[in-house]
Amino acid sequence: MPPSRSDAIVFFGATGDLAYKQIFPALMGLVRDENLSVPIVGIAKTGWTLEQLRARAEASLRAHGSYDAASFAKFVSLLRYVNGDYNDPRTFAELRRQIPDARRPLHYMAIPPALFATVATGLASADLIADARLVIEKPFGHNRASAAALNQTLLKFFPEEALFRIDHYLGKEPVQNITYTRFANAMFEPIWNRTHIASIQITMAEAFGVQDRGRFYDATGALRDVVQNHMLQVLANLLMDPPTGEEHEATRDQKAEVLKALRPLDKSGIVRGQYRGYRDVDGVAPNSTTETFVAVKLFVESWRWAGVPIYIRAGKELPLTAAEILVAFRAPPRDTFAEGQLTSHGHLRVRLSPDVGISLGLRVKQPGEGMVGRDVEMTLSQQPGSQMPPYQRLLGDAMRGASDLFGRQDIVDAQWRAFDAVLGDPVLGDAVPCHVYEPGSWGPGEVNALIGEDGPWRNPQAAPS
Repeated sequence: MPPSRSDAIVFFGATGDLAYKQIFPALMGLVRDENLSVPIVGIAKTGWTLEQLRARAEASLRAHGSYDAASFAKFVSLLRYVNGDYNDPRTFAELRRQIPDARRPLHYMAIPPALFATVATGLASADLIADARLVIEKPFGHNRASAAALNQTLLKFFPEEALFRIDHYLGKEPVQNITYTRFANAMFEPIWNRTHIASIQITMAEAFGVQDRGRFYDATGALRDVVQNHMLQVLANLLMDPPTGEEHEATRDQKAEVLKALRPLDKSGIVRGQYRGYRDVDGVAPNSTTETFVAVKLFVESWRWAGVPIYIRAGKELPLTAAEILVAFRAPPRDTFAEGQLTSHGHLRVRLSPDVGISLGLRVKQPGEGMVGRDVEMTLSQQPGSQMPPYQRLLGDAMRGASDLFGRQDIVDAQWRAFDAVLGDPVLGDAVPCHVYEPGSWGPGEVNALIGEDGPWRNPQAAPS
């Protein structure tokens, strides 16, 4: 029997930036596209009224292009507001009065992890955790030890099957397209292994800087912000074995196997960089050693992937904004046409953003008498980015109890384990130097030594206009 659908949505941090940019548009999408008709309760300590929250919601929807009058009228008819302190039992008593008939509420904590235990205690005191589901935002801890402590706290109130650790990257259409393309086309399986694949590159480039996130970012850095979570989830989708069965856990089981097999990163496998001018950003320490660019070299110690180097890089103030995967194939066993050292032996390129595409790199003969080739790339599929916001997909799945696009405790632990030896240093900058790079470049020059003979780095191109 499928899980019962949640019969109320409660989101803590209703007046915050995340709610404005992501949650209101996602909820509006559920109302418009999936006929959501359950109570939606926002909670915050701002002294606001319900009318002010409705105005905030309208401003959010207009700013993000998802406003229409008819759907908004239904949305605000469902919207309620509780103003109160999370440490005050009266806040949760009022929440109970707002949803007196709810038996399976979905609680979404868009708040700092330090408040999770406080809020969970308040929910328990108001009899709002039995059969409830809990969605929590990343970061899931700051390192492996803190992630384990956070999990122990949450499990005091909610069983693992009721916990939905949200990573919006998993809700993106192109990330799901990775596994669909692999497992819907039998042609890939015979070559999807160490025998035929020489190396893998994953790039997440952003043309903008830290902007107004200086204080948060300076305590986080690129490795924690996007590589330890987003990029490892992309990697798991790319390398996982086919799920066996249709249970939600089948997909997560296969992802977990990949991530648990990651060889822990050591200091020789990481290059860190900081764009010039970062220390001038408001909220950033004047002597900061936080990285705004990071590149790592990883290995998956499994029978399928042993020995295949995986290079992941992510950074800000790079030449363009794009994310893509480059799977480089091995050279043929014999140089049949005596061409010597070739620059490419074929590849599969998977574009994740801002557009979505799959391309195949091949070597073909040049016209003429000689048996001389050239590298070409065929675009197999190309389309605009996903129209459904990832938060809409993920919140809809959480309401249905569909967990395959959410983090599981052992998966989160495996992700932290991969970087724990590096992140465990009291100050990462003392162990791994942070090289300055110029805005608009592809990061510090040291990344070329990291990739070595497996290079060069294949830089994403701008999306077609």
